[in-house]
Amino acid sequence: MRIDLRETAEILQSFDKILLLCHAHPDGDTLGSATALAHALSAKGKKIRVECSDPIPKDFGFMFEGLANEEFEPELIAAIDVADIKLLGKESEGKYQGKIDLCIDHHGSNMMYADKVCLEPDSASAAEMIYFLLKEINAEFTPQIASCLFTGVTTDTGCMRFSNTTPRTFEVAAELAKLGADTYNIIQIFFETKTKTYAALERLALDSMRFYFSDRCAVICVTQDMYKRSGSDESETDRLANLPRQIEGVLVGVSMRELKDGSFKASVRTHGDIDASAICKRLGGGGHMGAAGCTLYGSKQQAINSLLKEIQAEIDAFIID
Repeated sequence: MRIDLRETAEILQSFDKILLLCHAHPDGDTLGSATALAHALSAKGKKIRVECSDPIPKDFGFMFEGLANEEFEPELIAAIDVADIKLLGKESEGKYQGKIDLCIDHHGSNMMYADKVCLEPDSASAAEMIYFLLKEINAEFTPQIASCLFTGVTTDTGCMRFSNTTPRTFEVAAELAKLGADTYNIIQIFFETKTKTYAALERLALDSMRFYFSDRCAVICVTQDMYKRSGSDESETDRLANLPRQIEGVLVGVSMRELKDGSFKASVRTHGDIDASAICKRLGGGGHMGAAGCTLYGSKQQAINSLLKEIQAEIDAFIID
């Protein structure tokens, strides 16, 4: 059943032991949204645990400071910024299949797997939704909560550069800055700083870039061997997703990364009216108009070919229109 923010607030205030689930390969939005909500609910005397199947990247460590994250049997299980239960990771998917009471999400491709779903596809990020949800529960906005939400808002909009950014997004970011968000350091860490291992990985990724469809599509592919050669790992790949789309003339940019099981996770970024979500949905994934993802199987070339087939169909339709 689909519900609004007011009803979501009522549900959260009705339970004292709440488990918040983040998606695997966590980003700033799922972590920032979940931890902001956790801090706010903890301040109201509730027991809260934030859970993610993958390790938390060190840059997000500040979000968890002060959270008890204690063990308990949850009365309510809520997934935050998780469009599909598969995105929790294989182990968590099996553990929580059929047990998720609430989902708070902004992806139009949400699979409606939870008993109750608070869905706002027009929100640029889940963090934008959580900002208004915390107002519904009369939460105290501490600088830490503001910083968690500001991280979610900025990382899911590419620091306000992506097409999902709306006037409301700027308004929310401004309010979070007024509330004490550490705006300078957040932007510095997530948009202006590269580790040496990431720089090495980025160089290898750019060397792998190939162009298709009269240079309207650019694809990079990160392999397990590249992680070994660069000293990097999967936690540093988020920034790679936007590199192919930055090339002049490219309408569809694709960043693929090889997972340990040999499958490939693809992140698709598009310009204009080309629908990244439509491309990925036909391959079992989903997301937004300008940014989406899916998992591909088979060899590296088979994975690329599967994706290119769907990209060509979308580009051809765009050109014809």
